[in-house]
Amino acid sequence: MSLDKILAISGKPGLYELKTQTRSGFLAESLLDGKRLSVSIRHNVSVLSEIAIYTFTEEVPLREIFKKIYEKENGEQAINHKESKGKLEAYFSEILPDYDEDRVYASDMKKVVQWYNILQSKGMTDFSDPEVEEVSEEEEE
Repeated sequence: MSLDKILAISGKPGLYELKTQTRSGFLAESLLDGKRLSVSIRHNVSVLSEIAIYTFTEEVPLREIFKKIYEKENGEQAINHKESKGKLEAYFSEILPDYDEDRVYASDMKKVVQWYNILQSKGMTDFSDPEVEEVSEEEEE
């Protein structure tokens, strides 16, 4: 499953999968407990494919961060997102050595690690770029 259908909803724990659009917003299903939730357009919603982490030279898409964690952990769970700030910063430095310490906070690191662990536990570990896949399929034809 693509990160285009995975949502983070402000004020709600965990991640949600976009199920369908409604007149007043959309219907989402929690990846934590499977409960469905009607989300209005007033909620602050982020699509994971649109999130990036600041580095000193560029913004790195969240998909790339997840790929690096996946490779580092050999497809297993990452550290617990409730670890101390120091441990999270050390872990994040291993994954993305040039992240911008002034603009990436410990709370951001916690979210990234927690989101990765949720996706990994659901078997959603294909973090490849969907645009690249489409191009390669066209080239084969």
